[in-house]
Amino acid sequence: MAIQAPPGAGTRLFHPHFEGHDQISARTLGFWLYMLSDALIFTGLFVAYAVLNNPMAAAAGPIAPQIVNQVEGLWQTYAVLGSVAAYSLGTVALKSGNKGGVMLGIVLSILLALVFLYFEAHDLLGLLAAGNGPSRSGYLSAFFVLVATHGLHMVFGILWMLVMLVQIPTLGFSANVVARLINLRMFWQFQATIWVLVYVYVYMIGAF
Repeated sequence: MAIQAPPGAGTRLFHPHFEGHDQISARTLGFWLYMLSDALIFTGLFVAYAVLNNPMAAAAGPIAPQIVNQVEGLWQTYAVLGSVAAYSLGTVALKSGNKGGVMLGIVLSILLALVFLYFEAHDLLGLLAAGNGPSRSGYLSAFFVLVATHGLHMVFGILWMLVMLVQIPTLGFSANVVARLINLRMFWQFQATIWVLVYVYVYMIGAF
């Protein structure tokens, strides 16, 4: 029977021939089920936006061509994709038990995520200051809810990363910590995917 080596410098965390119960995979499966439910939420938000994305639902207010900034949206896209890349590189260090490498990837990921949130907050606060808040029209309600819901997911992901920055040096790469890191990677990649869809549908197609 294969023996699973303890994590640490020079050891591997993942052993394909380990015959014991794989707690990490079991927890990952459970998180996939959550991700599916989150995907349904965003699907509903995209459908609502598609229905309300017309001048009749704008109540004489602005629609996408008047409020979206494609250049800022592109910078947000670069930021969120860079954040995912930084975290993914951190998980490469996870395989060899390199705490410093994992934590560096998380820190870089947080910084890029904050850049993303800065641009998003700048856009939404600018609309509110101009009197174009979610109560102005059905279209603006759909726009704010879609963009802000994604932003809240990003905030939650940052908080999760901050927790992991505390748990990695204190708890090490235990099964619980590794499962959380893997699930966080899936969650973060999912948020990047959702933002790409938002950028393409709302910022690019909707601006014409």
